[in-house]
This record gives sequence, structure tokens and C-alpha cells, in this order.
Amino acid sequence: MRKVKDRHIVVIGAARSGIAAALLLHKKGADIFVSDYGKISDEASEKLEAAGIPFEENGHTDKAKQAEFVVVSPGVPTESPIIQYYLNEEKEVFSEIEAASWFTDQNVIAVTGSNGKTTVANWLDHVWKTAKRPHALAGNIGVAFSDEIDKNKGDFLLEVSSFQLDHIKDFKPAVSMILNITPDHLNRYQHSLEAYAAAKFRITENQTADDRFIFNYDDPIIQKHVEQLKQKQSAPQLWAFSNKREVPEGAFVRDNHIIFKFNNKEESLMSVEEIGLRGKHNLSNGLATALAARAAEIKNEAIRESLKSFTGVEHRLELAREVEGVKYINDSKATNVNAVWFALDSFHVPVTLVLGGRDKGNDYSELEAQIREKVHTIIAIGESKDRVEEQLGKVAPNFVRVETMGGAVRAAKKVAKRGEVVLLSPACASFDMFDSYEHRGKIFKEEVNKL
Repeated sequence: MRKVKDRHIVVIGAARSGIAAALLLHKKGADIFVSDYGKISDEASEKLEAAGIPFEENGHTDKAKQAEFVVVSPGVPTESPIIQYYLNEEKEVFSEIEAASWFTDQNVIAVTGSNGKTTVANWLDHVWKTAKRPHALAGNIGVAFSDEIDKNKGDFLLEVSSFQLDHIKDFKPAVSMILNITPDHLNRYQHSLEAYAAAKFRITENQTADDRFIFNYDDPIIQKHVEQLKQKQSAPQLWAFSNKREVPEGAFVRDNHIIFKFNNKEESLMSVEEIGLRGKHNLSNGLATALAARAAEIKNEAIRESLKSFTGVEHRLELAREVEGVKYINDSKATNVNAVWFALDSFHVPVTLVLGGRDKGNDYSELEAQIREKVHTIIAIGESKDRVEEQLGKVAPNFVRVETMGGAVRAAKKVAKRGEVVLLSPACASFDMFDSYEHRGKIFKEEVNKL
């Protein structure tokens, strides 16, 4: 627990997490000032005014440089001049999840990874509800950790991003999980996969032998980190999951059954066929979810029931509508190339693929094999149209450029035939045309409903 009473703290960035951190720290007696490089929304301004917290927008003045330490919103890059100023002054910079963690000693189950973390966080929420366990779902998922600190009397289930982990110091989950590591957000990490992976690995940095680390046994980058963890004096207990081979401790698949293995004893949980979500990637997500529930001492019966009855999350391979025998699938949450690869992997019919947005240093050529096999038309939208065309323009038989989501949906309707799929799976951030991936998915569904 860090003492914040009467300390002058500046919160940089007034999006959801920044506002939540400012309100929590203010409530705990800190002297808060909020500064944003851009415009602060009316809703956020009203919250700050109601709490009597001073703020500035459209740029950081000298007032933003007077803190004892700063708390930074995940959307603010470490490279930004204001954060660099504090680092150069050797003053501490903390993320919102770090600041929130000072005010709770309840168990935190934290999940990160390049793909699947939203699905797993929601799946955990479903397990905890099924088991009737008090909890709060928060983090990089629409509800800030800080917002739930004083309301929640149970476990915290957190989805955490690499940006949120960049500035932790004492943040210590009882159970941490890394689902996978593939290139993403490299524009924020000097185009270095190693730097991005290192940010993800910070989730384990304060864990001790009392804690557990759940990890993907089939991911070579994570395996390397596990080998380093084993050298640590007080490493967390290591539980692995794999849908390809047996693991020393954790969960794996044998003869189409999920097997738990702990202390050299095995028990069969359920048949793979019974899992509610289809696809190999969702089998991995289900194994990770089951292990986290087991770590929290939730009974197998509740775990089984939850794995069977969970139906997925909005904007992740969500059926928007079927029109004249064509399924329109909203996968707006696929904001990197690997997520699109998994999306294409789950279809075995011809696909029209809507791709593009704000590029994050993507290598679209990784999709070539899947596209040649399944995609007859690529419809490119957003800022990355040129880059997509450069790398994939000749891979699919048809390549179409459009300016709007409505244009993309109408272009797809012209080429997609009965029994086929139109898939919005952009591989990019949404901020060139939309407020968020949710907003992008919503507009896609609205345009589909106009057909």
C-alpha cells in the first residue's frame, strides 16, 4: 500500500483509465491534477468537475510537470515528451493498474497475450458467475481496475495489455496468464518483438512461490521466458496448457479429452467436443480458463459447466446476420495479423475478407497461405489500404478498395455467394475511422442490417 494522502500527483491522459485513476487517488486523499494532450470528453470533464479535480486539455503546460510522480493512461506512449520529461527527471511513472493495486489485497487473476485475452477474461467472468464466486471483471476491457477497487469484495479478473504493464512496480497477481506472443503494437516498441514480449513478461515480475503462472506450452517465446523464470530464487508455480502435447503440470488434450495433471496425478475433465466455442485457438483459451479456475479452487463441476455454456464475446467472430445464405461475421476485435490468421483458420468455406485500418507495423504476407486457400476477394479499408494492396493485392483473385464501412459491406454483397462468409477481420487498429474496435464492429453490423 502506497501512501498518497496530500501528495501531488499528475494523471496524464483523460480517457477511461486516467479518469478512474484520478477519481480513486483523489478519494484516497491525493492532490490530483489531470492533463491531456487532446480534447477531454464532456463526460470525463463533468466527472472531474464534480469531484473538484483541476485539469487541462489540448496540451501539457508546466502544471503537468509539477508532480511528485505521475500516473499514465495506457493510451499515452512512453515516448511522449511529457513521460520522457518525468523519466529524465528520475521521477516515477506508474500505470493505472499499478496505482489501483495499491488499494486492495484481494486476489488478482490477470491475463495477457497478443490474442484471446478478451475472450479468456470474459470466459473467467462466466466461470466465476457459474460458481457463484464474488468478483469483478476489469482492466483493458471497458471497466478500469480503479473503478472497481472500492466496490468489489471478491477476486479481481483483469485483462491487461502490454501498455498497462509498461509502468508497473509492485503489481502482483496471485494468478498470471500469458496466452501467446505474436507481433502486435510493434510501433510502440521500436518495432522490436523482444521489447514487446518483455513488456508482457512483466506480469510475472513480482510473483513469488505462493503465486501461479499459467502459460502456453507451445509458444517458443513464452518457453524461453519460463526457462529464465526457473532460475529465479522465488519463482511462481508453473502451470502449462497445450492442445498439442502433454505438459509436466497443468492441462492438455489426450484422445480428445481435456486432462488436468497436478503432482503427477491425472484427472479427465471433459470431452473437447463439449466446449461451447469452436476452433483450435478457443480450445487453448478454454484450457487456460480452466487452469485459472482450478488455481482459484473452483470445483471441476462449475468449470465443466462454464466451458460448455460460454458462447463468446461481441466483436470476436460474432455472427452479425445471414443474408441470402451469406453469413456476415464481425471480428472487429482482430487488431493484429495473427488474430486474422486464427479467424480464417476457423472457416472452411469461401471468404470475402474486409481488411485494414490504422497499421501497427503489420506484415500482411503472413496471411498469404490462408488467403490463397480460402479468400476470393479482399476489400481494403482505412489508412492501411496501400500497404495491404502492396502486400496482398495479387494474392486473392479480386482486390477492392473502398472508403467507408458501408461501401465495404455493399461491395461484399456483390461478390459473396450463398454458403459463403463475409468476414470483417481488420488486422489493424480502428482509430483512423472509428473511436474503438467496438465502434467499428457496431457500424459494420448496422451496415449489414441495412442490406
